[in-house]
Amino acid sequence: MTGRVELEFQKCMARLYGYALSLTGDRELSQDLLQDCAVRVLSAKTAPSEAAALRAWFFRILRNLWIDGFRRSRLEPAPDEPAPPAQENWRFDEQMIDVITVRHGIGRLPPAYRDVIALVDLVGFPYAEVADILGVPIGTVMSRLSRARQALLTVIGETNVHPLRAKQGP
Repeated sequence: MTGRVELEFQKCMARLYGYALSLTGDRELSQDLLQDCAVRVLSAKTAPSEAAALRAWFFRILRNLWIDGFRRSRLEPAPDEPAPPAQENWRFDEQMIDVITVRHGIGRLPPAYRDVIALVDLVGFPYAEVADILGVPIGTVMSRLSRARQALLTVIGETNVHPLRAKQGP
């Protein structure tokens, strides 16, 4: 494999990691997924020659690896997860609560919606590249994104996180 592919992959790593994080919801799993993607990319015999096609190829490999892992995990029993350590004095500002709410909402979306919203809104790909990554027409990307955003608003609206009303009077 040429150094061109490795250089392009390094340029895309932050975006690939962001996409992996949106798929897995877990930093460690995202790092593992990104590493598996790197191994697959760097060991490939051939790669697209055009830069945009190469980037789409990276994201398609990452997505396919995640799908394969997801399928395997459904067949294996889930290990018991330890409870998080008790911590006191948690203080979140409004922005952090918004981020957590949106991430949780994205995690509750169907995979097709989660994919398109992650690639367009979180990673920042143009519709044409998303269509290439997902292997669907650009019109499908646009309509799926519209439905995904509406579904995300619905999911977020169903949560128990609501803005506090300002106090009236002293």
